[in-house]
Amino acid sequence: VQLVESGGGLVQAGDSLRLSCAASGFAFSSSGMSWYRQAPGKERELVAVINTFGHSTYYADSVKGRFTISRDNAKNTMYLQMNSLKPEDTAVYYCSGGNSWGQGTQVTVSS
Repeated sequence: VQLVESGGGLVQAGDSLRLSCAASGFAFSSSGMSWYRQAPGKERELVAVINTFGHSTYYADSVKGRFTISRDNAKNTMYLQMNSLKPEDTAVYYCSGGNSWGQGTQVTVSS
């Protein structure tokens, strides 16, 4: 199982970023997928979840209305569109699925 995140970076408050998670080694199209994040000194927290076909999603209250989780089963890839970013969104973002975790991608939002 391999999960590889990409798309992180340094942006200003109010900007947007799109994270990607490329999956391999397991039945991606049959697996629910999630995004988590971990800020310095804090526990890892669930950000968003998407079911196998993308028909059902869940968002943490802190990102609801600003972030959108999606997936492309033909490409074995999951996405997290992040709009109206805030400094408190600064964290390492991880994708999870297939009983595995990616290595994370850093998102830094300056005020």
